[in-house]
Order: sequence, then structure tokens, then C-alpha cells
Amino acid sequence: MSSDQSPEDNLIARYFAPLATDPGALGLSDDAAFIKPAAGCELVLKADAIVGGIHFFLDDAPQTIAAKALRINLSDLASKGAKPLGFLLTLALPKDIGEPWLAAFAQGLREDIATYKCPLFGGDTVRSPGPVMVSVAMFGSVSDGRMVRRSTAKPGDKVFVTGSIGDAALGLGLRQGATWPLTDAQREHLNDRYLLPLPRGALAETVLHYASASMDVSDGLVGDLAKLCRVSGVAATIDASRVPLSAAAKAVTAADPAALETALTGGDDYEILCTVSQAKVDRFRVAAMAAKVAVTEIGTITEGEGARFHDAQGATLTFKRTSFSHF
Repeated sequence: MSSDQSPEDNLIARYFAPLATDPGALGLSDDAAFIKPAAGCELVLKADAIVGGIHFFLDDAPQTIAAKALRINLSDLASKGAKPLGFLLTLALPKDIGEPWLAAFAQGLREDIATYKCPLFGGDTVRSPGPVMVSVAMFGSVSDGRMVRRSTAKPGDKVFVTGSIGDAALGLGLRQGATWPLTDAQREHLNDRYLLPLPRGALAETVLHYASASMDVSDGLVGDLAKLCRVSGVAATIDASRVPLSAAAKAVTAADPAALETALTGGDDYEILCTVSQAKVDRFRVAAMAAKVAVTEIGTITEGEGARFHDAQGATLTFKRTSFSHF
């Protein structure tokens, strides 16, 4: 290693240059990188940051912090029907972060880069007086004019979600000291869903072909559906009893019915919320099954404003807050 390299150059060369495998990254040897989408495609851009003490605990394993930073961005691309191409990474590191932490963080990135085929193209590393901050700017590709927006839901569309809702928020509750009566396996499931999102990239092509509108659920199902309704100029009627809950989440809500509000509004699900016209519902279900991603119909888009949730008896549910918010 050259003696004229700065400590930052050494850090990049040791831990991050090996992750920059695309020729456009130039081995992280330049001030910028380049990428050219395939003919007939356009870029889809997304950036998300996670901060210690807010999005993860300071004693979480560096591998899981790296994976979470990458996966929450991959989740957004999936909801747009886009294929990931690569990402930029910015790290703000306090003084007490040493080589073992960086090595584990880089290993977590390496594993997910291989899994999701999403190489590193560059970024920045800076010193921070605060906790660790990880910012990922991700780019993907989609056929020209085909990106699925959140503003195009129509009355009569059916509302679907992937996977299960509420696990991560309940996992956070466990980390914060909740004492729900759960088995060890149920606790592990909820904790894992908080630590490691599962981006639904396998469903991206299905979303692209069949969804009329789509977004990922990051701030809570209730609040995120309200956002989709607002920008689409529609309303939604949702049967909360049809919202898919894992066995662990059902055990929590059986012991503590008030925890259903946490599950519906708490965020960190990183599932796909999409709308599908009635004419395409059957094909959407078949394609989702082929992609091995569970989808559940939970309600209908209607004319009007806002998202109304009701229980199995038809009583309207009200919430103290509809979603997570930083401000």
C-alpha cells in the first residue's frame, strides 16, 4: 500500500474498494463513477439514511447495520418495479469506531451485494461527533416511462400488501423492554424482522406488470396508505382483520390487543403496498405465487379522501398516530 495514502484512502482501499466490482466504479480510484442504463431504460433514484439510536441500536452487529442500510433502499426499488444497479455509500463515523467494526460492516455489505447483485460505486467517509450514520443512495433501472408511482391508484382497485405487517415495530418493542408472553422462536422472529428487512425484489417484475400504484411500507401501513391515497386523490377502505400478521405478531396482539395499533402504525416493515385493478387481480396473484412472495388483499380504493380502517365487525378504528415521523 502506498505510503502517500491518507488514513481515509487506506480505509477505502482495505474495506470498500473490493466491493466496487462494476467497471464504472473505477475501483473507487476517482472522484466519481459512471453508469449507463440499458437501452430503453431510465434510472430510478433513491436515498435513505439510518442513524444510530434512531434506526438501530448502538450495540447492534455491524453486519446487520450494513444490511439494513442497503435493504431499505432495495425495498423502495422493488416497489417501483425497478431492478437494482448499484449504490453510493456515505459513512459518518465517531472516533471510537475501529477496524474490527469496519471489517464486520464491510462483510455485511459484501454478503448483501452478492445476494442482491447491487455493487458499490463510491461514496464518502467522514468523522462525526455523534453516533454512526449510514447513508445509501441507490439507483436502479426500469423500462422508459414504466416506473410504478404512488399517485396512480384508481377507485375500484384492490389494495394488497406483501409478507406480514407489524413484526419490526413489535420487535422494536421487545428491544425496548416489552414483556409479551412469547416463545423463544417468536421473540427471535420479531427481533430478526426489526434488524434485517426482507426487500421484495422478487416481486418487482410483478409490480411493474400489474400494479396501478405502489410504494413500500416504511413508516407504518396506516400512514403510508394515507400518503398513497392523498397523492392519488382517492380514499381506501381497509379491513384490519385481513392485514397479514405473523404467528408471533398474532401472539402479541392476543395478549395485548392495544399492540395492534403498534403493528399497523409502527413502521420498519419494508413490505410492498400496492393497488391492482380488479381486471388484473387474478394474474397478479398467480405472478406473485410464481415469484414466491406472499400477497394479501386487505381492502379497496374508493372515491373520496383518506384511508379508513375497520375491524371485522365494521367498526372504524382510530389511532393515536398514523405513522412514525422524525419530526
